[in-house]
Amino acid sequence: MANITFSEASGVNDSIYGKSQAPIRMMIQKRAEAFEAESIASKIFVSRKSNNWAEKYTSMTAMEGFRVVGENGAHPTDGVEEGFSKTIADLTWKNRFSISRKIIEDAKIGDLRKKPEAFVTAYYRTREKLGAALIGGAISGSTTIKFMDGEFDLTGADGQALFSASHPAKVKGAAQSNLFGDAFSDDALGKLATVMQNTRGDNDEILDVSPDTILIPNIHSLKKAVFAAVGSEADPETANNAFNYQFGRWNVIVWPYLNQFITAGTAPWVLMDSRYNETYDSLIWQDRIALDVNSFVDNNTNANVWDGYARFTAGFNDWRAIAVAGVSGADPLS
Repeated sequence: MANITFSEASGVNDSIYGKSQAPIRMMIQKRAEAFEAESIASKIFVSRKSNNWAEKYTSMTAMEGFRVVGENGAHPTDGVEEGFSKTIADLTWKNRFSISRKIIEDAKIGDLRKKPEAFVTAYYRTREKLGAALIGGAISGSTTIKFMDGEFDLTGADGQALFSASHPAKVKGAAQSNLFGDAFSDDALGKLATVMQNTRGDNDEILDVSPDTILIPNIHSLKKAVFAAVGSEADPETANNAFNYQFGRWNVIVWPYLNQFITAGTAPWVLMDSRYNETYDSLIWQDRIALDVNSFVDNNTNANVWDGYARFTAGFNDWRAIAVAGVSGADPLS
């Protein structure tokens, strides 16, 4: 259920607007529940509750492991180090709508319904567009973007853009890439999945990355290629219909909001490990204050004003949960 707090100034229920308060609250609540059920951003970002003005996300490197010792040999000392860290600060968001006395007096039920529904639609559309803007900006190689008068950091904890060909290791190991140029194909899908499965941690250890999600913009040719590659038990690229090992492995997400935040004429495609994302706080959606809606009567206009207030943000921490291909100028998959 949508987590929305409603409050009213004293005297609202005693005014001409009193009977409209409960129906408006119901319209907002129901519309919010519908948006939450349909949200794609919530499937890409990991939801975290914030209790401070900002939250710090970090990781620990793996231990080296057990060693062979002689009889009565001393225990070798192993240890861990703090990995890269990222601090994500919460932002404040506001909006308002008003109901005129004339609408109430004339019993314009249709007009009464439109504004609350448009208000909550704007709130949840803003959240959805923010998620798409962050992913789209990262695909373009940007390290910051501006969105709805706010500035958002697109770098991960390692200081690189979310999608980069040169992610450094904190302790030891070669730089790694999650940015590639190959257009989508059955073969490219297998190659990118393999690259992610071979991803190493900050101490050069093999991790448990196992991509399970394909994220794409709403582009017909790309959708056709993706579903052809993963939607049949038979290999789509062989005449004798050999077994298709991609079948049943993938959750495909088509995100129309992403279209407006990628370069026109391109068809990027993203792989993600949803379990790694959840476990290691990779792509963060941070909620400090859920939508708080306050109703009061404006003494100057006699309108019933509804103010919305929320604090939330989103950002990136650990790049290893996600990789992109189909980006012009990026290195090819080997």
